[in-house]
Amino acid sequence: MINFFKKKVNDYPDYWQEYENSFNKKPIEDPSLVRFVVLDTETTGFDYLNDRILCIGALSLVNKNIALNQSLELFLKQDHYNAETAKIHGILKNGGTSCISEGAAMKELLGFLQNAVIVAHHAIFDITMINRALERNGLPRLKNKVLDTSNLYKKTLLNSNVFKKKEHYSLDELAEKFDISQKDRHTAMGDAYITAIAFLKIRSRLKGKGQLQLKDLLKMG
Repeated sequence: MINFFKKKVNDYPDYWQEYENSFNKKPIEDPSLVRFVVLDTETTGFDYLNDRILCIGALSLVNKNIALNQSLELFLKQDHYNAETAKIHGILKNGGTSCISEGAAMKELLGFLQNAVIVAHHAIFDITMINRALERNGLPRLKNKVLDTSNLYKKTLLNSNVFKKKEHYSLDELAEKFDISQKDRHTAMGDAYITAIAFLKIRSRLKGKGQLQLKDLLKMG
């Protein structure tokens, strides 16, 4: 039975089709040539259904270099507000920052991402929040491959009965381990920068265990 309500590719806006078409390019396996986008979201809370994204920070990473001139910081209009989480991220309702709608933010984000490999810390949260936003705006979910720095970090640790790995490692723990400044911690762009530095240091450690291709990183992260 044909589902007449299911959208066809041509029913999506041009910016979605441009994003989707970027995945038609031949995949690059050499990590030094892959474009990574390191991102972080600040949200009103941790409920995937009811909470909303307040800010997205993203950095482009190519050949072990953070391209500071290729960054994206988006503040979203706050129809939903949580005073308790505002104490953490510091984003105030009507705080004077220029904000855009959720739909406009998704358009900007997709244009910036294209077919890059996404890197995030505890990535499932950020990716799920973004996918929920896409769904609310009538768009499919992200198509990008994703790496989680928490999972990758665990691969750098020794396998030993004496040294027991934790299930999760916080971004604070990685920043302390790699001596990364936490000056802008709990801002989307600040956390994206910390994650990017941690990712580079993790990759350096993992490379010491042998030549890595993108597929190897994806298996680990």
